[in-house]
Amino acid sequence: MKIASAASALPEHQYDQRVLLAALRDYWGARLDNPLFLERLHARVGVETRHLALPMEAYYDIQTWGQANNHWIDAALNLSEKALTLALQRSGLDSSRLGAIFFVSVTGIASPSIEARLMNRMNLPVNIKRVPIFGLGCVAGAAGVARAADYVRAFPDQVAAIISVELCSLTLQHDDLSIANLISSGLFGDGAGVALVAGSEVPCDGPRVIDTRSVFYPNTEQVMGWDISEKGFRIVLSREVPVVVEQNLAADVDAFLASNNLNRAGIGNWILHTGGPRVLEATQAALQLPEGALDASWHCLRKTGNLSSASVLLVLEETLLHRRPSPGTYSLMAAMGPAFCSELLLLQW
Repeated sequence: MKIASAASALPEHQYDQRVLLAALRDYWGARLDNPLFLERLHARVGVETRHLALPMEAYYDIQTWGQANNHWIDAALNLSEKALTLALQRSGLDSSRLGAIFFVSVTGIASPSIEARLMNRMNLPVNIKRVPIFGLGCVAGAAGVARAADYVRAFPDQVAAIISVELCSLTLQHDDLSIANLISSGLFGDGAGVALVAGSEVPCDGPRVIDTRSVFYPNTEQVMGWDISEKGFRIVLSREVPVVVEQNLAADVDAFLASNNLNRAGIGNWILHTGGPRVLEATQAALQLPEGALDASWHCLRKTGNLSSASVLLVLEETLLHRRPSPGTYSLMAAMGPAFCSELLLLQW
């Protein structure tokens, strides 16, 4: 099994972080008890630019969750098409090879789901197995690649696509001045990521998927996720996220690597979800990684913000295109998300 390619698609509406901060400060106005606190939060998230599904002024016209979700459907379909088309082009594979599509998102819902609409738009094979996944949040990009690897292990002559679309701007609660929502307003962005995982009988280039592992942390449901109401998705973002990383990730990674006769010193490349500065710092500390080991993740965070499940796929793309390790190098691809849980993949180039 190999990751044949990865590709991203970002909305055309790109804004400097300072422009978005000014708009939010003006919008909330006197309701903000301490405008300087919002500025400090935005300064700490490590984001320079973000892409939005809609022009910034269009968000003022959204009054209901239904309206926001309709925008999500339109943008998700467009971005999925762009990212999947580019991933196929980069891999040199034809869409007729696709045997399964895993579609993940936690920022909107649709039935028929997005990959079904995409099959119609792109005239994809009618026998593709569709697996829409909702609720995994930030971990879903890595989990989707792992489930795609499970699929092609059973069908080695096929290719499975993982498509992630997260349009976080369409979930922002305009009347929520909680710290979690204020952080969210500065950290999360919009975009899509795609990875193609090819079975062993499909000729392609890319890192081999050696092994995968899922880890669930009991009784951590309130660490991260959504509270869902008639107004849509309200962010749950606990201060405990970095603590959970620090307390669990190293032991889980060590156990996973040991089962493959490896240790952390044997990993030459790290492909990690861009959870935010505190999460990346906690990850680096927990795993005792050398300076520069997470440069690809920091780069993607600065450029796009946290794209939830799509983030790790953008880090994968960045690695494939610009930071490709030498042949034989082992990589660890990982993400963490709601439940709380982690997903680990061992790759070899």
